[in-house]
Amino acid sequence: MSLQGSCACGAVKYEVAKLASAIAHCHCQTCRKTHAAAFNSAAGVEPSDFRWLQGEDLLSQFESSAGKIRYFCSGCGSHLLAKKEGRPLWVLRVATLDEDPQARPEQHIWASHRKPWLAYEGLAEHEEWQPGRG
Repeated sequence: MSLQGSCACGAVKYEVAKLASAIAHCHCQTCRKTHAAAFNSAAGVEPSDFRWLQGEDLLSQFESSAGKIRYFCSGCGSHLLAKKEGRPLWVLRVATLDEDPQARPEQHIWASHRKPWLAYEGLAEHEEWQPGRG
């Protein structure tokens, strides 16, 4: 089973044969800021199981901490993948998958960096826009 993913504008596409680790929601300050979100959902992938299908030349990179390179689309800014020097697995941003990986998150990490004003649990939910929004 292979999974395909892409950036928001569709210029960069990739394929991964399988996830090599559980999905985790990372609340660290760097993930929060680079994703502009309460947390980043990620899973490890074997480098041999990952390949760019399109737009690899459009990737930009940012070294967010010593030896950790984050790759993102230079057009839309979608963060797709990270590589950490000396680590065997690459870190895939699973929210960029175009299909269900048939796996569910198993943990929150860096919860000590969680911001209470970014709370999402227990809030009202709407299938689309909230009532009254036109």
